[in-house]
Amino acid sequence: MLTYTDGNRKTFDERMAEAITEIPLYTDEWTDFNPSDPGMTILETLLGFGTLQQESMDEIPFKARQNLFKLVGFEIQKGRCARLLLAASNVKENVLIPANHKFRIGELVFETNRETELSDRRLLGIYGKKAPEDSEYEDFFELMNRETTVPAYIFGDKPQQGDCLYVIASSLPDRGKEFTFFVSLKERYNRNPFDGRTKRLFADIEWEVFCEGGWQKLDVRDNTYAFLQSGEIRFWMPDEPAAVFEGAPVSGYALRARLVRSEYDVKPRLVAFDAFLFEVWQKDTICECHSESRTGEIELFSEISDDAYIDVFCREGKGESYRKYEYNPDRHAKGRYYDSEKTGYGRRLIRFDKRNRGYGAEKGRDCVKLVVYTEDVMRKYSLGKVLGYDNQEIELPYNHIVARSFCIIAKRYDDDGSEIYDFVRPDKNDDGALYYHLLENDGKILIEDAGRFIGSELYLASVELNSGPDGNIREGNYLKSDDSNPDLPRDMVFFNPGAGTGGAYRERIESVRRRFIMDMESSYTAVTGKDYEKIVLSTPGLCIHKAHAEMDESRNLVRIAVKQGTDEEFPRLSDIYRRIIRERLEERRLLTTRIELLDPVYMPVNVNAVVYVKPHYEGASGAIEEAIKRKIDYLGSDKNFGEVLKFDEVFHAVESLECVEYVYELSLRPQSPAGATMRDADVIPELNCLLYPGNIRIDALTLEGED
Repeated sequence: MLTYTDGNRKTFDERMAEAITEIPLYTDEWTDFNPSDPGMTILETLLGFGTLQQESMDEIPFKARQNLFKLVGFEIQKGRCARLLLAASNVKENVLIPANHKFRIGELVFETNRETELSDRRLLGIYGKKAPEDSEYEDFFELMNRETTVPAYIFGDKPQQGDCLYVIASSLPDRGKEFTFFVSLKERYNRNPFDGRTKRLFADIEWEVFCEGGWQKLDVRDNTYAFLQSGEIRFWMPDEPAAVFEGAPVSGYALRARLVRSEYDVKPRLVAFDAFLFEVWQKDTICECHSESRTGEIELFSEISDDAYIDVFCREGKGESYRKYEYNPDRHAKGRYYDSEKTGYGRRLIRFDKRNRGYGAEKGRDCVKLVVYTEDVMRKYSLGKVLGYDNQEIELPYNHIVARSFCIIAKRYDDDGSEIYDFVRPDKNDDGALYYHLLENDGKILIEDAGRFIGSELYLASVELNSGPDGNIREGNYLKSDDSNPDLPRDMVFFNPGAGTGGAYRERIESVRRRFIMDMESSYTAVTGKDYEKIVLSTPGLCIHKAHAEMDESRNLVRIAVKQGTDEEFPRLSDIYRRIIRERLEERRLLTTRIELLDPVYMPVNVNAVVYVKPHYEGASGAIEEAIKRKIDYLGSDKNFGEVLKFDEVFHAVESLECVEYVYELSLRPQSPAGATMRDADVIPELNCLLYPGNIRIDALTLEGED
């Protein structure tokens, strides 16, 4: 059932024709294919049952399939809007950016989720200070310049407890407020993503802010894991107000990152430091629904409301459906009316006068709904009627919809024939409710149970569109603010220091099926050498440069050579790496299998070569030496532990150079037999041995004489 796909439907006649065609493949005695033959009767019965079973499985409701996968631990992955952090420059005074304000890059639209205040707050300086306290400050001004890519070793060549990084700003947010930095690192080796068990693996950093009473600890969410990977750092200001710090080379409001513990495998190397960022989301709001709990005067602040249509609904009794109200400038008119006054760009006051007009909202949660449509949506917002049959599909005028924002209005009639309205979100299965699923990728809703809404008319109430994974844009772009808002300065610049993350479309049921099958066919226990290598290379939080496993079945032993990625030229496995790797392998090994982790052995290979080169080639010796080094260097190439260094490959690499006439003599020799031996002219490294160039002696000759 879970592995079934309806992508290859066949009729009974098609199945019967295929079966008759295949009979001779199984037997040459069955030659009577007439309907009167008993074998044909049996075949028709079996194929008829199979066809009926296929049709039944094709009719399995979407929700039933979803629940079947959920039972075995495979839920449909929800669609998500890509998230982006923006840095604003050229901000000369405080600016309020409204919710759903749009920033554009090409065809993509990013929006704020809530009102965001930008200020002229900026960084004044970044400094490093080694322990002890009386050491000199080191200026890292280059971190504030995006054009500079020279890495800064913020804790020096040997990070140690007590080292500090000072960040000086022109001002800081008020007490209890949050703010965000983004730190860009230059990584020498790709580090595996961290998980919950490894997030404080190599260092502990304590962030502090300078206040009137001295340095106060900050609440921090550090996604860089103590400057081990690029990411954001989010701070929450303490209750005590910040004060000006005079101890640094420049005065200002100060934060500092202080190393509490330092066991770095790779020294932190920063290339950029962006401060006071705000977040935007990749979505395009074309229709929005505002819920209010006030009943007298309501301020609507929405950028799309400046040139849009507004529908107003009020709930006149607790738990009742909504009634629609109309705009009427005559304040003495009786009926379901409201007053409206524009107070600025995107700002509008909506007033209700229940005493004079006779109608109004009953005070309570979400007693008023304000629906704002763009002109395009207004032409398409009517969706049709609920007919009442099972699994009714209704096409929507848009696809790739943000599910969490989607809402529809259902219009019905009460007992006296007047219109009543209900706001219905997807997957709300209350008693008598309109229970439907949103197929956001396809632009459809699937009504599973109409409840008491049979015959109701449906309209759009809230729609946001997104571009899924296309919103995960690369870092380093300049986004353009929507120019329609006259209250925002035109010379502000918006830049994303980090890539967009999280953007995805809702997973289709077929993709869940494929994931389920792949999981069923995958092994969670290490059996082969490749299994062990894959587990080691993917260890969370570690920089694993190379790994190679060898099985010793006679001793029931797996020997694994591992080279960690560090700043050292010839690193050995540190205690932290050994512990983390062994813990990970212990969870996945076979019960009786023993594991041995091996330190790398680094073996230089000496080369002697006599090569005849073509006349008039300058620098032939250097080109030959470089070609030999590329073949021998296992440290900077994809060659792995124990991989044979073949004489033929080195010989061909030299011989194929344009400057070479022919190779007269070539010999390879490991410096010591302790880690590698010779077999004929090839070098055979041990399991845990990596080769690298040793002494290379080249005699480059020409036919006329020495070069």
